[in-house]
Amino acid sequence: MPETAPKHIALVLQTRLPENAGIIKGIAHFERTNANWRFFLDDQAMSVANPSWLFRRKWDGVICRHRFSLLLEECRARGIPCVDLEDSEYAIRGVPKIRPDNRAVGHVGAEHLLERGFGSYGFCGFSSEQWSVERKNGFVEALAAMGRSCSVFETAYSFELTPDWDVQERDAIRKWVEGLPRPAGIMACMDLRALQVIDAVLEAGFSIPDEVSVLGANNESIRAELSHPPLSSIPMNTFEWGQMGAKAMDTLLKGGQPKELEFVEPMPVVVRRSTDTLAVDDPAVVQALMIIHQEACSGLRVDDLARRVSISRSLLERRFRKYLRRSPQEEIRNARIAKTKYYLIETEKKLEEIAAITGFEHPEYLSVMFKRLTGETPRDYRQRHRNQEH
Repeated sequence: MPETAPKHIALVLQTRLPENAGIIKGIAHFERTNANWRFFLDDQAMSVANPSWLFRRKWDGVICRHRFSLLLEECRARGIPCVDLEDSEYAIRGVPKIRPDNRAVGHVGAEHLLERGFGSYGFCGFSSEQWSVERKNGFVEALAAMGRSCSVFETAYSFELTPDWDVQERDAIRKWVEGLPRPAGIMACMDLRALQVIDAVLEAGFSIPDEVSVLGANNESIRAELSHPPLSSIPMNTFEWGQMGAKAMDTLLKGGQPKELEFVEPMPVVVRRSTDTLAVDDPAVVQALMIIHQEACSGLRVDDLARRVSISRSLLERRFRKYLRRSPQEEIRNARIAKTKYYLIETEKKLEEIAAITGFEHPEYLSVMFKRLTGETPRDYRQRHRNQEH
């Protein structure tokens, strides 16, 4: 039986944007394992402003990520299956859209900063961008669930990104930061905004991360590493983003109708120096945390921990609840799960070996606990991260 002729798919994604490289990898991986496509990459998105440039050739489908929808509207008019990967609230009826779950991004940011026990919290974003507003809402929502309030600083985004605009923004952010009680944890809507916050904090004379910690989003590695100190950030799951977009296209090509809107869950924070601190004003709790992070996988018990920091177990429990909103036992468990994640991603060790290393007597119990805390089995977690490397 002859092989089915390949489908010709146009990808309109600007490769100068770091996220798009991961999206393209996800699309390519789906095609290699599920379809027979031939790609054309419009890596400068020239067809967005000039669709006729792209339509000199016949296409079976178009996958696009760009703010302006003229190209997608033209695809719909021509009856060409198309998928929208742009992170915006705007959608074209009948065109599947896949975008990040920005409210969940805010939740991840709040959880990361709450773990460090700050006295105050802030969010710095762009009032004119819906994705930023969604991240702010998720951040504020997660803090409120833990009984914490949040100071918000927002201005309109400038697409010109001129030096003058950057200076004006830093000056305004500095005045806002100076009014925050310290120690403070601040989430920025994106890494570019986070770098403005870092500059503003340093200009205000505060130390990072001891007085003010700063967390970005999107994990643009170039910006994160150029930052001083290096910037902690929330990565988007770009590989899954691309996979979902390709799956939607495959469904369209086969005559089906995928969901019109799907959301991509964010990944855990990549921790760098800008948030690598514990803002706890209690020497016993700080000492206990240091012991936990060093010895959690070595059979550490809460009674032993209390004895080593020279306070009663009940008092240690109360102080953990006060500063961290969780118990010492939960902190030990979380440290073990964090180490488990490391071994699943970075090694080929079997689950039995990982359980022994991380202090779980039985691998079955490790699997149950891991699924309860992460929502995934250890096997699924390992496979997902391996796929993102391809």
